[in-house]
Amino acid sequence: MAERDNGTQAKILDTAIALFSSRWYSSVSVAEICRGAGLSNGVFYRYFDNKEALVLHILEDVITRIGEALEGIQGATMYERLKSMSDIIVRFSFEHPDQVTVFREGQYRYFEYERRLTDMYRRVLSKVLGRPAGIPEYLVAVGGPRFAAVRAALQGATVSSPALADIVAYGAFPGLSWDGDRVFNLTITPPTISFGETSRERLMKAGKRLFGERGFHAVNIHEITDAADLAVGSFYKYFESKESFFREQITSVGHEVRKFIAANMTPGLNRLEEEMQGIFLFGVYLSLDPWCYNIAREGEFVSLPTVKEYYEAFRRGYLKRGEAGFNAEAAHADPAYLDSAIEYLMGISHYYGMEVAFDGSPHNARDIVEGIGDYLIHGLIRR
Repeated sequence: MAERDNGTQAKILDTAIALFSSRWYSSVSVAEICRGAGLSNGVFYRYFDNKEALVLHILEDVITRIGEALEGIQGATMYERLKSMSDIIVRFSFEHPDQVTVFREGQYRYFEYERRLTDMYRRVLSKVLGRPAGIPEYLVAVGGPRFAAVRAALQGATVSSPALADIVAYGAFPGLSWDGDRVFNLTITPPTISFGETSRERLMKAGKRLFGERGFHAVNIHEITDAADLAVGSFYKYFESKESFFREQITSVGHEVRKFIAANMTPGLNRLEEEMQGIFLFGVYLSLDPWCYNIAREGEFVSLPTVKEYYEAFRRGYLKRGEAGFNAEAAHADPAYLDSAIEYLMGISHYYGMEVAFDGSPHNARDIVEGIGDYLIHGLIRR
């Protein structure tokens, strides 16, 4: 950036954030940003070399803002500090929904920024705990609340900040225990492979690979039909548009993940063991299907209602099991406790999945899930 004029630069940033938060990054042009800011294209390039430089500036700013917010953590006891940290995480999403939305796209398009944010959270958490915070501690203290906060602020999920703090501090399943042999000694049944593929199945398979590798906006219908070895007309026999085709991909991905976990879940597990095995199996699935995660995440900007339903389907699965195993006293004291606990547990899986999707399946996956299991019993205070 060659010049600095905070008033003009702020106009560019505010307009870009508004556009990027409502639409996919790839679909927003520099010219559109300039029109929205009431500036000429030439003015833009006085501040940013290109659109990517602008996005990276925004991501940098979000990390800085979160760091400044976390400096406000207070409390004489560990519980007070954990509650303060959880409250800040939730409050940030509600106070800065557009910036959070942009960062959610950036966290997998430019994963190094997510890694930097994760490292910062872990440093802060280490100070709060008075001991080193590894991946299990991060997932339990930050991953769960981060996801729940985003779902509440951006998708209308019901979340209670006090309930999240209680779960982080004291655990979600304080009366349960787990058996490692029951949880981890599995014979995995892989996803079904179809040998007699219909034209529709061939299109879905080709589209999944292309969208997963390159993203929605970088792929056109001709490329999908070419990859499926079909004529373009075949596409329109089954799908109205590329958008409707992508919505079907999101729905299919969610169904495939749930089907895989259900097919491999060991019967007779208690509620905690089910959660641990589900997290572990989710990671296994992501290592088998390298495109699943990208499709679900990109869907937030292509078809948010479809992605909301993607998460709601997982939530309904949790609701079927009710309050079994949860802290009964806390659940009865807070009407939003169960909803909060469900979002929190989904968040642990989400950020565990991010570790798998972007860093490769962690070699110590079992150790991570075991650590999560212990904290779901004891919380971060009692452990």
